[in-house]
Amino acid sequence: MSRHDFTEIMRFIRFDDRNQRNQRLQTDKFAMISEVWYKFIDNSQNCYKPGPYITIDEQLFPTKASIDVRSKYIINGFPYLGKDESREPSVPLGEFVTMKLAKPYVGCGRNITTDNFFTSLPLATKLLAKKTTIVGTIRANRKELPRLAKLKNDDMALFSTKLYRSNNCMLTVYKAKPRKKVLILSSMHNSVQIEKNDTRTPETIQLYNSTKFGVDVTDQMARNYSVKSKSRRWPLQVFFNILDLAGINAWVLYKETTGGEITRQEFLFQLAEELAIEYQQELGKKNQPIPIASTSTGSRERKTCQIRYCKDNKTNKICLKCKKYVCGKCTVEKPICKKCDENE
Repeated sequence: MSRHDFTEIMRFIRFDDRNQRNQRLQTDKFAMISEVWYKFIDNSQNCYKPGPYITIDEQLFPTKASIDVRSKYIINGFPYLGKDESREPSVPLGEFVTMKLAKPYVGCGRNITTDNFFTSLPLATKLLAKKTTIVGTIRANRKELPRLAKLKNDDMALFSTKLYRSNNCMLTVYKAKPRKKVLILSSMHNSVQIEKNDTRTPETIQLYNSTKFGVDVTDQMARNYSVKSKSRRWPLQVFFNILDLAGINAWVLYKETTGGEITRQEFLFQLAEELAIEYQQELGKKNQPIPIASTSTGSRERKTCQIRYCKDNKTNKICLKCKKYVCGKCTVEKPICKKCDENE
């Protein structure tokens, strides 16, 4: 593709009908690219069945996303656009986001890992009712926590653990540093094993550490190999992000369906080449020299084209049928001129 063609595409590319945009923006703040985004999410969900562990977190790009922990495959996501009219005022934002992202995957015994923005006891109770557990850090200022868990200065020894149980949920309080306690809420554990090592790490914290990194790793992968280009138009930046995430999902699907091992860099190069094959073939056809007859005069003298579909171009080629001088513009993809081709 020429640089001119690329800059023209970047200049005019749009993802919605501009004539109807103002009307749609009244009900959808994401209307300028929402159709493309939700098609990407639908295709991602239709192509992959996630495992037992799912992570929900924010991507650095302003979206909320849920990812399969083992493969780092993105299975759901939506942009954060401020106040959502569909959210009841009594429902905290973190709870609303988690239930919305987890909706397609509840009822199957899966576990969801979240950070302290999302985790709460009411959320854990709602998910349990849908046969889904949660493991996540929880803020110490949550009103549902016991008072002893909120105390910053207490007599807890370093690397010690306290456990609290209520409503089928387990709260783990772990003294990770002299001035830091980690609080983990789990509806997955009926009991918590303590690792017999120097740090005496609880089982809940081990599970959290092994499952929480999914979104962060995916975000990092998207930044390492990105198609993003400078632009002040936010829909175009969202489109670049979709391409980055789609590249990760395609890589995961390729490895799992073929069983082959390939680096993401190699896969993206291969993918780009395969996507460009059809365009290159069409471009090659356009650039192929048109087969026309050689001169029959025995001279290299160039004369004015006698077919006159052009602007008096000079040529030394002759139509094989009418024997008139014919330039490339007045020639079809056969060694005859356009007039002879029309008369056939």
